[in-house]
Amino acid sequence: MAGLCVGAVVLVASGRRSRQPHQLLVRSAALWTPKPILHQSRQRLRVSRSLSSVGYDPNEKTFDKLLIANRGEIACRVIKTCKKMGIKTVAIHSDVDASSVHVKMADEAVCVGPAPTSKSYLNMDAIMEAIKKTRAQAVHPGYGFLSENKEFAKLLAAEGVTFIGPDTHAIQAMGDKIESKLLAKNAKVNTIPGFDGVVKDADEAVRIAREIGYPVMIKASAGGGGKGMRIAWDDEETRDGFRFSSQEAASSFGDDRLLIEKFIDNPRHIEIQVLGDKHGNALWLNERECSIQRRNQKVVEEAPSTFLDPETRRAMGEQAVALARAVKYSSAGTVEFLVDSQKNFYFLEMNTRLQVEHPVTECITGLDLVQEMIRVAKGYPLRHKQADIPINGWAIECRVYAEDPYKSFGLPSIGKLSQYEEPLYLPGVRIDSGIQPGSDISIYYDPMISKLISYGSNRTEALERMEAALDNYVIRGVTHNIALLREVINHKRFVEGDINTKFLSDVYPDGFKGHKLTKTEKQQLMAIASSLYVSFQLRARRFEENSRVPIFKPKMANWDLSLKMGDEIHSVIASNSGSTFCVEVDGSKLNVTSEWNLASPLLSVNIDGTQRIVQCLSREAGGYMSIQFLGTVYKVHILTQLAAKLNKFMLEKIAEDTSSILRSPMPGVVVAVSVKPGDMVSEGQEICVIEAMKMQNSMGAGKTGKVKSVHCKAGDTVGEGDLLVELE
Repeated sequence: MAGLCVGAVVLVASGRRSRQPHQLLVRSAALWTPKPILHQSRQRLRVSRSLSSVGYDPNEKTFDKLLIANRGEIACRVIKTCKKMGIKTVAIHSDVDASSVHVKMADEAVCVGPAPTSKSYLNMDAIMEAIKKTRAQAVHPGYGFLSENKEFAKLLAAEGVTFIGPDTHAIQAMGDKIESKLLAKNAKVNTIPGFDGVVKDADEAVRIAREIGYPVMIKASAGGGGKGMRIAWDDEETRDGFRFSSQEAASSFGDDRLLIEKFIDNPRHIEIQVLGDKHGNALWLNERECSIQRRNQKVVEEAPSTFLDPETRRAMGEQAVALARAVKYSSAGTVEFLVDSQKNFYFLEMNTRLQVEHPVTECITGLDLVQEMIRVAKGYPLRHKQADIPINGWAIECRVYAEDPYKSFGLPSIGKLSQYEEPLYLPGVRIDSGIQPGSDISIYYDPMISKLISYGSNRTEALERMEAALDNYVIRGVTHNIALLREVINHKRFVEGDINTKFLSDVYPDGFKGHKLTKTEKQQLMAIASSLYVSFQLRARRFEENSRVPIFKPKMANWDLSLKMGDEIHSVIASNSGSTFCVEVDGSKLNVTSEWNLASPLLSVNIDGTQRIVQCLSREAGGYMSIQFLGTVYKVHILTQLAAKLNKFMLEKIAEDTSSILRSPMPGVVVAVSVKPGDMVSEGQEICVIEAMKMQNSMGAGKTGKVKSVHCKAGDTVGEGDLLVELE
């Protein structure tokens, strides 16, 4: 069953490039995989393809045509399973998504409106019209958007169209966090102390928070995904939290109702996957550890959890199933729990949809959850008993985002993917994505690039494979969070399983700064950078089938270089013999060997027996280079010693004084501007609010002073670095 996880990888690739199945995968393997492994990679493609066909009965009738009311990677994910089940698919898309991968993969596609989600992917009238036009018999909502909207499910039912998910009663009961908490209590499920009602206004929020006792969690009654959630430690934060949470909830879910409950400090976030049918059967499919989060959104997930023992796992699973049975739940769903250090667990919420992180459960159980959802929706009973559900191996998922991890652990980045290569040729790697080279990451939708999943026979192997996959992932054109992901999975606390929902803020109290190089690693990086510099210089002197009058001697015994990294300047001596460079830096000699294919986005480099994968992201004529090494991008400046001496006479650009100006740290839309010219503001006071990828961010003043000018207004679209406000 473990092979099913890898099998899904092959089908992801073949689905995306159906006209030329597997050609790009094999070509990639030839580029980056040593020859002895290439044969194994090809063999693995054949074996995993046969494994992935297990469990798909061509004689089991479900639906002829299914519409996916979603976009991106989850739409692609659903389409792949439908193809295996012999179901024709219909994609919906906004006008800016017309050339998206999910549109190309589907058998049919219908535009449902312009880019804003409220006019397209949340436009129920347009989607219903698309269903009628294409005569789709069923709709899979994916996650987010309309996946937990009971009104959408009712519209489908009225038209005789099957909703691939639970019935409207379960959506209503579990989708509403207030009602679900009451139901959980009645089902004898452990719950968090809190206010079991709708909070009317900010004043009532403060009163309730005081009664419960700080800290409290303010969150949207409808929806999830970290949107509409705020932690408040005092009255002021409660008022701000009420305002932002209600606005985000209205924007994301069309429902601004909020609830307040006690915030459990330093908990783990562990969820149980459940699966029910229309015949009263229900299973729990083990747990997923989702404690690595930023802004209440998950970043790294794994299955199983290092923390749970069999008894706690069973108790959580049985309570999750009890809740599912209480609402006659019939589909795949997730019951989320907070777990304290003593393994006490408390019901958090139930998501009545397919979760983003479902692939890790598929890897350790061998089940295709999309297939199970479709079978259940058609009325088939579950094929498995609780005793049949295994934990085979270990799976880890990293959410790869177009975000700058150096800004609040990830502020959105937009742009076009100028180069994009997924490391699918590596063993035990699965990637769920909905993009391709040339795809745009826009301000309108979630900035997720892909879900990168690694699978191994144990956690150590899964972590090793994840590290290799992150190093071999080529993403150019947008800022991404590979550096943060790699640091997390290699951190001592994470490796030991010592994690909680405050992991990132605890480990990086001053914000994420990238990988901190050891002395050996720094020397390795400088040796690689010097070897690259010389390789580029040597290539520049060569002309194919034509000799060039040399400016220097044809062969230099040694290259005397000056290398600047950060504030440090190092003297380096480099020489080469064939594909091996001998580099002397800081008194140490290192031998660096590679094929030095400078046209390749990836370089496999051997430094005195240590193998490294590096990426040279950019190189300028002035000697500046950006190199991705151990996940983090480092800027180095390399010149010959003569050029370095002359470079001292070059004027340096004076850094901008940013204390008197406020620039947008991310692309987005201005929601509100709180000041006008002439106003006095204090340091930290809110200047404006920017919404980016459905999250609202308050921008504060950098110092106390008078507002000189305001360069934006509500409704404006701003880019990263755009000037918003100036102070005198």
